[in-house]
Amino acid sequence: MTSLLLNTLAMAGKAPMESPAWDGFKNLVNALSVPEVSLPLIFFLVFIPMFVFYKWWTKPAVAALLGIVFCIFYFGSMLIDYDYLLIVTKADNVPITIMLVGVGVTLWVAFRRAAINDTALAQGKPLPVEGKDDKVLVWPDLVYTEMLCLILGSIILVVWSILLRAPLESPANPLGPPNPSKAPWYFLGLQEMLVYFDPWMAGVILPGMIVSGLIGMPYFDTNPKGNGYYTIKERPFAIFTWLLGFIILWVVLIIFGTFLRGPNWNFFGPYQYWDSHLSVPLTNINLSDYVWVFGLKQPLPDNPFVREMPGIIFVIFWVCVLPVILAKTIMRKMYNQMGMLRFAYMALHLVIMGMMPLKMVLRWVFTLKYFIYLPEFNLNL
Repeated sequence: MTSLLLNTLAMAGKAPMESPAWDGFKNLVNALSVPEVSLPLIFFLVFIPMFVFYKWWTKPAVAALLGIVFCIFYFGSMLIDYDYLLIVTKADNVPITIMLVGVGVTLWVAFRRAAINDTALAQGKPLPVEGKDDKVLVWPDLVYTEMLCLILGSIILVVWSILLRAPLESPANPLGPPNPSKAPWYFLGLQEMLVYFDPWMAGVILPGMIVSGLIGMPYFDTNPKGNGYYTIKERPFAIFTWLLGFIILWVVLIIFGTFLRGPNWNFFGPYQYWDSHLSVPLTNINLSDYVWVFGLKQPLPDNPFVREMPGIIFVIFWVCVLPVILAKTIMRKMYNQMGMLRFAYMALHLVIMGMMPLKMVLRWVFTLKYFIYLPEFNLNL
């Protein structure tokens, strides 16, 4: 049954309606999918409005309409383009679809409850959760619920494994590696970071900062409001920052790695054929090149530390001086509430997280590869 459905979709995708409108639509989507365009669009047209208009878009009727539009665009595109069909129906890409739907539903539930609570707080009314007895007995209520979830999850996995074949590749062969060679879907965000940072940074420092940030979050987040109920108005900074890291710097990067990264790790539009022979020039312009060669019109100094001094100064400013500036200006109130040590811990994680989109934008706009380029010491940033 699954094979019949896929074959039917494949026939529809291989022979779409010949229409200039469809071609124009697909070309427009492909043009908007390049990361220097799509990521700002997602941030300013989706992420920011999600917080500004959360009391409107979380209304059931509006959310249902948005969900229908998403399904028509996401699943309906399989009927008009065969290349898109191959990507979405690939066995190891199915979890991406489940992730997108799951993240969307979870965000709607959280923001909807926050909208209800924030409206009640603004009107001076008690919260809907107040006065409710939310206690659940471990035995038998919680154990029965967990057992039912375990049975349901097992059934889903068994049916999934029967209907969809495991995406096993051929035995490893160094003479013929797969192109593109991708990590498991949950690590594609990490693999995307490797485009902008060296392995020691993208594979060690940044994941370590994610873990240490999650560990330290309860200690430097001292706002008592929002405990036991959903709210955005009373916790805007904490929720905005956390979702910025999760959605923009993780979920979106997974989508990029799944749907837009093709052979040779080049970017392709969702309706674009993955041409393994596509040649894209690589740029290796470092900050030292901009300062010494293009700015001061002189060759790079022989001493590596003098050569990379502009990048070293910038990194020191970004990591050490910028948190002090934040503490003295826009985050002064937060600094007074948290104290020096907790604020320094939080600010360090913020500036390291902010270095990721900064490096991405500089790569796209100025073709900048490294702030600091010290191959003599195998140290590049």
